[in-house]
Amino acid sequence: METLRRTLHTPSSRIAAVVLLVVVVLIATGSALAPHGALAQDTNALLKGPSGHHLLGTDYLGRDTLSRLIAGTRATVLSALAMVAIGLLAGGLPGILSAFLGRTAEFVAMRTVDALLTLPTIILAIAIAGFFSNGPWSAIIAVGVLLAPRFFRIARAETLGFASQQYVEAAELLGASRGWLIRTHIWRKVLPTIVVTAAVSAGYAVLATSSLSFLGLGVQPPAPTWGSMLSADVQHLSQDSVGPIWPGIAIALTVWSFNAIADGLRDALGARADVHARSGSQQVPAHELESLLVNEEEVHHVA
Repeated sequence: METLRRTLHTPSSRIAAVVLLVVVVLIATGSALAPHGALAQDTNALLKGPSGHHLLGTDYLGRDTLSRLIAGTRATVLSALAMVAIGLLAGGLPGILSAFLGRTAEFVAMRTVDALLTLPTIILAIAIAGFFSNGPWSAIIAVGVLLAPRFFRIARAETLGFASQQYVEAAELLGASRGWLIRTHIWRKVLPTIVVTAAVSAGYAVLATSSLSFLGLGVQPPAPTWGSMLSADVQHLSQDSVGPIWPGIAIALTVWSFNAIADGLRDALGARADVHARSGSQQVPAHELESLLVNEEEVHHVA
């Protein structure tokens, strides 16, 4: 609760939390809150501006913009979160493990990460869609794979810092296995940094999936996504100059909210680290000392 309070201590982080809460509600409820069907057409109201019947206006087929925005929330944000999950699984855990590998394995892992960093997201997504099929998973896998190097580098850097601590080296000398060291001393300390990275990456993933949808990759029409809505509205910009504003605002607000929450988390975790430093916890913490004083039977078990 203290971390949550510190995360939401600024007005911007509180506003971001409200925005993300609304996004979660829209994802959970789907189109239940929409005033009209996402695919329902009103042929008498094509490219109309906001009105009492259509609060945000209609598109070129007479479909209600607000209803399509609400319906597109689930596809857009869940695709982004799936990208982050793939990047985390493909980069986070290997990044932690790479700190304990030998020189050869470390060289191969780092060169693989460097190679992935050179690949442009959009071109890779187009290539995957052309080679396999143009569906939502093509874009998700492409962006998720390219997010993995970010998690890998950050997780590896954090792990190297903690692995050099004296109490970790002492546990290793006592016979603790690498798996036990990671579970006990490394993972829970690297996790806060991974969470911050995931929040920042979620904002990037929303922007990426919207960009790919704008180009016609990922979820296919007539299913609504924010990117595909923006693409369709831009094509009729001369007839409806207001239409592209709404999906643009949805994308911008969601990306900003993820970044604001990431900033709040980073400040909260930094403040907590400062408190520990002032209290002298830069020395071996009590629970770490206790974990070193394991009995002989446990040491033989984890070795």
